[in-house]
Amino acid sequence: MWKRLLKLDRLHGVQNYKPIEVILNRGRGVYLYDIHDKQYYDFLSAYSSVNQGHCHPTLVEEMRKQCGKLTLCSRAFYNENLCVFFEYMNKTFGYDKSLPMNTGVEAVETAIKLARLWGYKIRNIEEDKAEIIVARNNFWGRSIAACSSSTDPNCYTNFGPFVPGFSFVEFGDLFDLEAVLKSTPNAVAFVVEPIQGEAGIIIPHTDYLKNAKKLCEKYNCLLICDEVQTGLGRTGTKLASHTIKPDLVVLGKALSGGMMPVSCILGDNEIMDLMEPGTHGSTYGGNPLGTAIVPKAVDIIINDGLMYNAQRQGKEFRNEMRNFVADGILKDVRGVGLLNAIELHSEEEANELVEKMKHNGLLTKVTRGGTIRMCPPLTITDYQMMESVDIIKKSLLS
Repeated sequence: MWKRLLKLDRLHGVQNYKPIEVILNRGRGVYLYDIHDKQYYDFLSAYSSVNQGHCHPTLVEEMRKQCGKLTLCSRAFYNENLCVFFEYMNKTFGYDKSLPMNTGVEAVETAIKLARLWGYKIRNIEEDKAEIIVARNNFWGRSIAACSSSTDPNCYTNFGPFVPGFSFVEFGDLFDLEAVLKSTPNAVAFVVEPIQGEAGIIIPHTDYLKNAKKLCEKYNCLLICDEVQTGLGRTGTKLASHTIKPDLVVLGKALSGGMMPVSCILGDNEIMDLMEPGTHGSTYGGNPLGTAIVPKAVDIIINDGLMYNAQRQGKEFRNEMRNFVADGILKDVRGVGLLNAIELHSEEEANELVEKMKHNGLLTKVTRGGTIRMCPPLTITDYQMMESVDIIKKSLLS
């Protein structure tokens, strides 16, 4: 069966991914199971999409109920769930309005459209001259605009010509950000991940976002936080940017608990009200099924103590792993909440460790260079964390 399934993938599927060689067929909570019924701890969490754990029974039941009622009507009509979703997002996150889309890349593209619209309508920037500032080593998808704003050759090579209007700064460097803001008078937004996930869980200094917002205000530029991976409890708070209130926040992934693609942009009226009928849309964006699931998914994170659990379990994980840094086996351990990484001395060592952990019952993936992402669902218990740590230790020492 294994060989047959693998052959089907390689024969009929576009090979735009290089998966770990395990074929999965079910998941529950923090566990994944392969076609031979072997159990694994999931330390990838679908890139922070399943913060609530795989197939959370509340979300499965909500999907089941809504699937038999109404799944799609498009935005050509109002739908009950969407109206309730708008109220819920306002009360939960404190922004005047939200704009639902489907995927994270769609949502960031939408935020950029909103920023450009604001630049032209409010700041009276000359037509087609608006600039977006992004951090080097950012990652928000692989659309043409995302490729255009990337510094990763794997993302942009052979995909030009590129979308104009992007300027680059060093992540975490406020002096560089101010220099670029000063030299780019048509900059309408700085789009930034509070923690760079795909780059290897790169964490800026504590006051970076606060001071970045001050600089954006000084130069009349919007701050857009891409919280597709860092948001919704992953770093131990509802949003990683919760202390500063960015002008726009982009959410996705865990917004539906991994049940289906749902994303959205949060913002206040002075920006969001600029969007008029016909200027933006999505057939599936704001569909009745997705908007029924979102409040349930976010409530699980808030009401079940998953943010506190992320703080506590993340601290325990890092404490356990730091012993291996002291011993020279690991180069670094870093993270916030349950967004963590261990870094080895080479990419080859990291890939070997991933294979050993798979053999011992834990799944994750190298993110960049020698860095391995360590991000289990936020539902992980004390016992499960310690068992996972034992697997990692065994793999490191074998």
